[in-house]
Amino acid sequence: MTKKRQQAKEKRRQWQDSRPRCGLCGKTSNLTKTDCCGNWICDDEHNYVMFSYAHNSCHRNHNRYTLCSSHFHEGHEGSWQDCPKCREGFETEMYVWYGTNEYNFEKLTNPPAFEPTHCAKCKKVIRLAEGGYSHSVDGYFCGRCMNIRFAEQK
Repeated sequence: MTKKRQQAKEKRRQWQDSRPRCGLCGKTSNLTKTDCCGNWICDDEHNYVMFSYAHNSCHRNHNRYTLCSSHFHEGHEGSWQDCPKCREGFETEMYVWYGTNEYNFEKLTNPPAFEPTHCAKCKKVIRLAEGGYSHSVDGYFCGRCMNIRFAEQK
């Protein structure tokens, strides 16, 4: 490779490295900054299809599924990482998930330990972040037991 070509290649690499990138997926086009933390992110929330429950929008995922964004939208003071209102606002399992999932730019260090949530009827472990359960005054119920309860109420 000639010296000129090497210099051109290096210049192009430096230019590519200097462009803003989405902090979640790495894309470099159609970006905006988050309101909560000012990080670059894909400006793609308008692509979300209502009730699809898809997780394919970087902006929507950060905005809906992180403590960072919740802290901002609730108007809490200080840092979300040590905010007592954020800590008290969620069950521990969800607090840990919102603070450590892949939609965060910065993850919660040393998240608190928690006991897994179990179905009140069959005792199967329920992962609150994944859905597929029901919650009532009697506790959490897995999808199977929820259907049984609904059938019994008819």
